[in-house]
Amino acid sequence: MAGSVAMSRTAPPAPATSATTEPAVVRWLLIAVAIGFLVSFLIVPLITVFAQGLAKGVAAWLAAVTEPVAFAAIRLTLLVAAIAVPLNVVFGVAAAWAITKFRFPGRNILTTLIDLPFAVSPVISGMIFVLLFGAQSTFGPWLADHGIKVVFAVPGIVLATVFVTFPFVARELIPLMQEQGSDDEEAALVLGAGAWQTFFRVTLPNIRWGLLYGVILCNARAMGEFGAVSVVSGHIRGLTNTVPLHVEILYNEYNFAAAFAVASLLALLALVTLAAKSLVEWKYRH
Repeated sequence: MAGSVAMSRTAPPAPATSATTEPAVVRWLLIAVAIGFLVSFLIVPLITVFAQGLAKGVAAWLAAVTEPVAFAAIRLTLLVAAIAVPLNVVFGVAAAWAITKFRFPGRNILTTLIDLPFAVSPVISGMIFVLLFGAQSTFGPWLADHGIKVVFAVPGIVLATVFVTFPFVARELIPLMQEQGSDDEEAALVLGAGAWQTFFRVTLPNIRWGLLYGVILCNARAMGEFGAVSVVSGHIRGLTNTVPLHVEILYNEYNFAAAFAVASLLALLALVTLAAKSLVEWKYRH
């Protein structure tokens, strides 16, 4: 027995097992395919946008992004995002709280409906608002009698943007709040805290990073939305054109330098969004 104990003490450790069983050639091939795909469909187009936007120099780039029509498009894009994002924050937090903290009839239906904008084409969603609020629509005559203009105006653009972006905040919060459970909230209520005190002092601090992550994604989609906004905007230059629509008009007019210059603003927004997203993920992990 002593000999066997000695042998067990001096036996070499078992070789480390790999988490994957594929040969090294296969692994490197998959990595090369992934990197090649990213370079071809992401890095090269991104570099092309900035290169074409600055092809005529910084002065031409500044002139393209600061001329009155472009500035009006930028201002409208920021206005729509400033309205749509807070509305989606309120809806997303309320929906996530209701779905994860309560059991009620229709809970699964509500969860399914939150994903509806992911399944419906943005163009179709824009057409829905035209059918509802257009001149010949269900509510069109009543809106016209009261001097309210929805389609081909800012309210229609806001409605379309809210529709296509409202899943982002809710979809970030629902799995997070399901994982956290409701023990903290129940403990706060037992200790005498009210509903609003429980939300602001317990629930909100626990979900702050997930909420910020959803806001970043929602804002990026709101500023870059094209399909739904294109249907309801009417393409009125200087009035109802957002930045993506303005880029389309410049490109169709063969004003490529200005189109790529304005498009570079959206590309820059994408890079800022990616950096903010990475920062939030790092903060959440730590």
